[in-house]
Amino acid sequence: MSSDPWGRVDETGTVYVRTADGEKVVGSWQAGSPEEALAYFERKYEGLVVEIGLLEKRVKTTDLSSKDALTAIEHLREQVDAHHAVGDLDALRARLDKLVELVDKRREERKAQRARQSDDARHAKEALVVEAEELARSDQWRAAGERLRALVDTWKGLPRLDRKSDDELWHRFSHARSAFSKRRKQHFAQLDAQREEARRTKERLVAEAESLSNSTDWGPTAARYRDLMTEWKAAGRAQREHEEDLWNRFRGAQDVFFAARSSVFAERDAEQAENLKLKEELAGEAEKLLPITDLKASRAAFRALNERWEAIGHVPRDARPKVEGRMHAVERALQEAEEAEWRRTNPEARARAAGLTGQLQAAVDKLKGQIEQARAQGNTAKAEKLERELEGRQALLDQALKGLQEFGG
Repeated sequence: MSSDPWGRVDETGTVYVRTADGEKVVGSWQAGSPEEALAYFERKYEGLVVEIGLLEKRVKTTDLSSKDALTAIEHLREQVDAHHAVGDLDALRARLDKLVELVDKRREERKAQRARQSDDARHAKEALVVEAEELARSDQWRAAGERLRALVDTWKGLPRLDRKSDDELWHRFSHARSAFSKRRKQHFAQLDAQREEARRTKERLVAEAESLSNSTDWGPTAARYRDLMTEWKAAGRAQREHEEDLWNRFRGAQDVFFAARSSVFAERDAEQAENLKLKEELAGEAEKLLPITDLKASRAAFRALNERWEAIGHVPRDARPKVEGRMHAVERALQEAEEAEWRRTNPEARARAAGLTGQLQAAVDKLKGQIEQARAQGNTAKAEKLERELEGRQALLDQALKGLQEFGG
């Protein structure tokens, strides 16, 4: 009989293995020595050890499914329970039990992970739906359209939820995209209609602009071109393929008109500059008449200068006030000299002035007497009132006396 710590072979060739529940028959060996029998079944044990070790590694390091892992464990457990090996079978059972616990733990972890992933996917898809519904109301057509396409790609990369939840969220997401597409289509259809209307309007404006390009009615035509430009800006943009050509025609017609006007105005400006020079010379001659000493001669000289002035054409508008003001100053000096002469030689006016002066002098003298009388009587209030009245009469008297002096006496 042969034995080792985990098994033995009796005299009949029966091989036993020792377990916690006592010895179990492993098998019968008749072909060789007992040592060879134990060695054979020990090798079978080592084979089980290797298989269990490999399975432990697969469970710990790969994504082996729980179902496949438990099937493999059960297969190994059947081999261990069959007692066809010599070794510490109880230790192998304990390793298999721990391996089952590990598989169960990994299964729960994966279940929790899948739940978290599903929850994350739900939140991610809900966020995509909310953003899509916001974009559906946007008028930023290009940016919103590109963003919606990116959201679709993001959606495709997310895990599916349960069918009901996934379908509900996808319905909202798809509806938002459809609503945006519908609004964008309506917008561009309306924009096309507006651009077509703008094209028709601008073609009319171009036709009128071209019809005015050869006009020589400078002021009204320039004003009309300004109105046409205002209408052009208000019309909006036409289609891209028409806008540039219409603008070139519109601008070209204006350029023809304004170039012709500029040429004419340049000639006019040169003529007016020469006129200004002549009028400045005449103004200088007129200013030499001042101060007026010989009214008759000055009047005749100014009349001759004014006739020459009127024969000269227009001067530049910005220079007109200054040069005309110089002539007007001489003319006012002549008028003032004439008025002074008239007053000095008018006997009726002199008589009226003298009469008025006499009346005022009498009124002043009378007031002075009343003031003295009031003060003598001690009536101060009356005296002060009369003095104020006297001040007014005295001022009128002084003015009348000055006027009387202009008549020579």
